[in-house]
Amino acid sequence: MDASPAPANSNALSHRDFRRFLGAAFLAILATQIQSVAVSWQIYAIARTPLALGYAGLFQFLPMMACTIPAGHLADRFDRRLILVVSNLLTAVASGGFLILALTHTAVVWPYYVVLTMFGAARAFAGPASQSFVPLLVPQDQFPQAVAWASSTSQVAVIAGPAIGGAIYILGPAVDYGVCLILFVTIAIVMMGIRSRSARYEAEADTTVFMRITAGIAYVWRKPLILGAFSLDLFAVLLGGATALLPVYARDILHVGPLGLGVLRSAPALGAATIGLALGQRALSRRAGLAMFACVAIFGIATIVFGLSRNFALSIAALFILGASDMVSVYVRTTLTQLATPDAMRGRVSAVNRLFVGASNELGEFESGVTATWFGTVPAVVIGGVGTLVIVAVWYWMFPSLREVDRLSEVTP
Repeated sequence: MDASPAPANSNALSHRDFRRFLGAAFLAILATQIQSVAVSWQIYAIARTPLALGYAGLFQFLPMMACTIPAGHLADRFDRRLILVVSNLLTAVASGGFLILALTHTAVVWPYYVVLTMFGAARAFAGPASQSFVPLLVPQDQFPQAVAWASSTSQVAVIAGPAIGGAIYILGPAVDYGVCLILFVTIAIVMMGIRSRSARYEAEADTTVFMRITAGIAYVWRKPLILGAFSLDLFAVLLGGATALLPVYARDILHVGPLGLGVLRSAPALGAATIGLALGQRALSRRAGLAMFACVAIFGIATIVFGLSRNFALSIAALFILGASDMVSVYVRTTLTQLATPDAMRGRVSAVNRLFVGASNELGEFESGVTATWFGTVPAVVIGGVGTLVIVAVWYWMFPSLREVDRLSEVTP
């Protein structure tokens, strides 16, 4: 990675609203991770099958698929800050639903899927508004640094969240869900204190509502640079994602229990946060496209190592490297996408990005559950890692404009 120090006068953290946004984003990821540990452990404890964990991802993805594109349109037409306030209040309602299920000792899994559907819908509206809000909080020349700080801060929350969730699960899942409910309400309050407002863009002339809603898809399709970055992440993580099967590894392969599950889930985030903090101090200055391809390949290799490991320490190391390499891909993709998109389109393009990310994460969880049921847990993870390496090779050939990206600061709409 060729890096150089950020300019001395480039300090994204000097902006009050950006600091507030970072704090809210930290709490949101923290709550989501705490809740995810509790939900996945409860579902697997009830059903005792990897496919049940796969369905947990599917029921979060389906509302995202249905709501994310319209949510991007709303993010370009209304105040993005207000959308974030409302969506976090809805996630608080979902946490309240999980709390009720825990207090009533529900012993079937379908009510958890119902609440996960509600949670996925709320996240669908938060995603585009959140991603397209950051460029309004800092000057454009400080945006790459803001991306690094935002990504690393969220990864610190991903580190702490599973560990906290696994630890307090000992007190009972109701404690996890109660904490999450309080955190999501707090996030909404913090968002209300942000002074920055997004512009309300008027509808484009001579266009239908459908054309305006789907304009983000059309824009991405016309931009091979953005399409290549989105789809590389989609297929690499879709095939190589092993996090959905971590409860199986924790319980049946590594035998480390719920606390060990929290540590395993934190390991990728620790690697990502380490690289994110480094990028916040020393920005990636050259050969950004090649760095993205190389790190996605490393992601695939780390996935294979984790899949074959029977040693807890080696598994943690593989997940650490997996997260570190994925962080570079996220940094390049996020910076490239926002700088290559005019503000009037950022909500809708961010919605497409969120849909791709949701597909790679939540739908990837379903894919992992299905392949684990078909082939077994370990073969499923290894096959996914090999598939990631194949995707890197194919995309390197299909998208020359992506591999030729040099300085991210030179990317323009």
